[in-house]
Amino acid sequence: MSVRPASDEQTVEQTLETCQGCGNPVSGSELWTTYRVCPHCRRHATIGARERIATLADDGTFEEINQRLVSVDPLGFSDLQPYRHRVQQARERTGLTEAVITGRAKIQGHEVVLIVIDFGFLGGSMGSVVGEKVALAFEHAIDREVPVVSVVATGGARMQEGMLSLVQMAKTAAAARRAHEEHVPYISILTNPTTGGGYASFASQGDIILAEPQALIGFAGPRVIAGVSPGQADRAKQTHSAEYLLDRGFIDAIVDRAQLRTTLATLLRLIDIGENRIVPGAPVPRVQPRNDPAWENVRVARHPDRPTTLDYIQRICPQFVELHGDRVYADDPAVVAGLGEIGGRGVVIVGLERGHGDPVRRGGQALPEGYRKALRMMRLASRLRCPLVTFVDTPGAFLGIESEERGLAAALSECLAEMSALRVPVVSAIIGEGGSGGALALGVADRVLMLEHAIYSVIAPEGAAAILYRDVTRAPEVAEALKITAYDCLKLGVADVLVPEPEGGAHTNPDFAATMLRDALINALSEIQDTSGRRLAANRYRKFRQMGQVNTYWREFIGREAAQWSNRVARTVGSLRERLAGQDDDAPANGVPGSAG
Repeated sequence: MSVRPASDEQTVEQTLETCQGCGNPVSGSELWTTYRVCPHCRRHATIGARERIATLADDGTFEEINQRLVSVDPLGFSDLQPYRHRVQQARERTGLTEAVITGRAKIQGHEVVLIVIDFGFLGGSMGSVVGEKVALAFEHAIDREVPVVSVVATGGARMQEGMLSLVQMAKTAAAARRAHEEHVPYISILTNPTTGGGYASFASQGDIILAEPQALIGFAGPRVIAGVSPGQADRAKQTHSAEYLLDRGFIDAIVDRAQLRTTLATLLRLIDIGENRIVPGAPVPRVQPRNDPAWENVRVARHPDRPTTLDYIQRICPQFVELHGDRVYADDPAVVAGLGEIGGRGVVIVGLERGHGDPVRRGGQALPEGYRKALRMMRLASRLRCPLVTFVDTPGAFLGIESEERGLAAALSECLAEMSALRVPVVSAIIGEGGSGGALALGVADRVLMLEHAIYSVIAPEGAAAILYRDVTRAPEVAEALKITAYDCLKLGVADVLVPEPEGGAHTNPDFAATMLRDALINALSEIQDTSGRRLAANRYRKFRQMGQVNTYWREFIGREAAQWSNRVARTVGSLRERLAGQDDDAPANGVPGSAG
């Protein structure tokens, strides 16, 4: 209670709410009133389901479904009081019939099915009715072919319903899986707290998983872990934060509650335009063959100021939402991934990111978790039926003990196999250095574009020189022999399109380079956008199946031999003609040698 003077003559008593995090007053703050977010420390207080819907849905668009489903007492359970009494008290306190509200709504004009769990109703626990309403909501979204957005705040399964509560985990996870199979997008939002069965079922099945700042998230809550392992209490608190989960690769992003509606609208828009048609762009000028030494291309491709994946995304995509993590171990900054827009169509983007001296990027050398993140994005593109665009710029995967321990070879193999079978358009752009399997893991595409000064090689020239000659200084010589330039790769059939760069390389004019690459990407996507998914996968398999076949090399060998013989014949004929011409010049007028006329 606080007293504030209203005038010289009187005072008005006013109750001030204070933040439980920092202790500062929050009353009167628009941020607190609307979102229950402290304007001082940004602590996110728990809010009810209806308040949550009001912050997300367009005014007047929410229509509740399955409202009449209510809990019963299947076990006749009673502890300190009967289960029926607990449910009735929760209804009176919250004004809800159950711990979850489901319904149709629009978020900035995008139709969705909402699933919102209220922690105030028996701790947001998942009983039979909660599981049923969640499953029905997914089925409703499948029937209407609209995305699902869930907001979860739960303490786990509802113990008072015994095993009938526990099996709701299977029911809701299966319903989410059905949505995946029917290409219905699903965005999951984890709030404070999210634990137990809800977290370990449908909430973790999101195509995209977002979390609110500082939210407590984990299967077993910190108190449970402290009870089982008393010495782990402090660590349990650290490992149960949204920030920890982001670092460990289990969620895609942390979004402030005040920005959540805008973020959702952006994601939904990019998903909605994922099936838009692309209008072909300006024709890309043909790259003329160059006689530059291969080593010169190596130097340009590795130039420290050369544009990276993020530089191109910034210039090419009007909108881009970065997603994080492999959902297994960690998030690797050497791989950038997310949803973006190219040529008016939503696309899934994955790129190897060198950075500009940022050590966490490791010069674009990705760890296994980076390739698992890429694998996630490939599967996301398939589920969302969006084209996949990859940017390749790496000297190769990171070679170290940690890579071996975490399964680098398996991660690369999975990317190669998955990419080959995707039933969506796939375009890859080699924008700098494409080194070894670490590059190819993102290069199994319908169209492979190469910037004019990019290189693509089985091994770095230095590595090859060290192996073949035990002399790294012979790298320029080896680079020439490996045929690693863009023009070489085009002749070998490894690259499909060469993209021109400004004079001196892309780093001299990044905007021009980005314009050329954007037009090339748009044209490549427009060429294959009408091809069926089955045909795309079949054509892609056939394309790579034919690379390196004996008959291909045989034809190339015969062609080279024929060209060489043709040149020899031409030189011989030319020489004979010159000799004959010389003899004619020396002959007497009557054509008889030695004649005096």
